[in-house]
Amino acid sequence: MLEGAYQPIDGLLVEDPAGDVRLTQEVLNQSRVAVNLTVAKDGLGAIERLYQRKGYTGAIRPDMILLDLNLPKMADRLALQEIKSDAVPMRLPGIFLTPFEAESDILATDGAHANCYITKPADMDNSIDVGKRVEELWFTIVMLPNIGMEL
Repeated sequence: MLEGAYQPIDGLLVEDPAGDVRLTQEVLNQSRVAVNLTVAKDGLGAIERLYQRKGYTGAIRPDMILLDLNLPKMADRLALQEIKSDAVPMRLPGIFLTPFEAESDILATDGAHANCYITKPADMDNSIDVGKRVEELWFTIVMLPNIGMEL
């Protein structure tokens, strides 16, 4: 992580392929923002962590959720819809990550209350560039409420 004046955040990455998890972690390590990243391999695991169910008692409440658009077990859109069906987690930024650029996917995420949709770059250099742009948007420009995450 690079030095910066940003507050550390807790992120929940909902991602299945180990290579994509490592790439996301590497991109976040290049950030000026310290991101304490927790990983769930599917939407159901994300919900269990968020609501501290099934062995996740005391799990860190995230400030932001990053979701792969193609998750096993529970569809990503259904997971985000369930997470955002409650008043408090609805205010958590939900960001979809996908290798696809289909407009139908973007429209579907809009219905799931996603805050944005990001196409995953295929290589490390482009991933770092996208990561810097996401960092600038979400940690410099966008004002996020302190929601307290009492569920």
